[in-house]
Amino acid sequence: MKSENKEKIAILTDSCCDVPKELAEQYHMYVLPLKIVYKNKEYLDGVDITPQEVYDRLKEEIPTTSLPSGDVFLQTLDQIKADGYEKVIAVTLSSGLSGTNNMLHLIAEDYEGLEIYILDTKNIAIAAGFHAIQAARYLESGYSFVEIQQKLEQDIPNSKVFFVVETLEYLQKGGRIGLVASLFGNALNLKPVISCNEEGIYYTVTKVRGRKQSISRVMDLAIKYAQGHKRINLAVCHGGAPEEIKAVEDYIKEQLPDHEVFITGQISPVLGVHTGPGLIGIGVEILADDE
Repeated sequence: MKSENKEKIAILTDSCCDVPKELAEQYHMYVLPLKIVYKNKEYLDGVDITPQEVYDRLKEEIPTTSLPSGDVFLQTLDQIKADGYEKVIAVTLSSGLSGTNNMLHLIAEDYEGLEIYILDTKNIAIAAGFHAIQAARYLESGYSFVEIQQKLEQDIPNSKVFFVVETLEYLQKGGRIGLVASLFGNALNLKPVISCNEEGIYYTVTKVRGRKQSISRVMDLAIKYAQGHKRINLAVCHGGAPEEIKAVEDYIKEQLPDHEVFITGQISPVLGVHTGPGLIGIGVEILADDE
């Protein structure tokens, strides 16, 4: 049963949290697009460029990425206020991987007319986006502004993403390699399975030889993480690997049939810049049993 939004709370997230467009629209979320910067043009993440367009151009140019401009932050908050909201739950990707969270804090400090709570998910892609989706679901269930904050804080450790990439080249070049050892392993065809640690920085969960085995290990880790829990949100995502993702999706759905939210699709263009084509990832959020 949907509850009235008596406190006039808006949900704000950023494009690297990878909330699917249909869910963002369903829950009336506001999305801050990060930027993809080529030598001759800038694009807004997921607005005027697709992931595939990024992959197709990587051989000729690897773009850089940047935060939304200060004007975009302000315009978005102005729009939220103009739409009649008085409070904002803002959910961002990890502050350990992007300055978006910090920038939003700086702007929110001086912004008048809205009470703004900002969640650092310590995570990336849909593992961060799950928190925005849950914020909207908590709002629908009638939780107060303060209660939603408390629940989101408790949820942070319970969302996890496991992923592999075809090559570490793009994580290296983008400076997002974190704690993932990048130089060893090429000769042995060792593939790291990557996740985010408690500080929201990439680290190696395990190393596996070969592409096929690494994808299998991603599935095994996700299933192990989710098993034994009655309520989960689940996502199977890829970056430029549509042929491989279908088998992963089928297997995961078979092994984890009981999920409240299931998401599949391609990661955002900005994330694609940093991972390159060939990403396979699975996100799992474990939900409390009392909701």
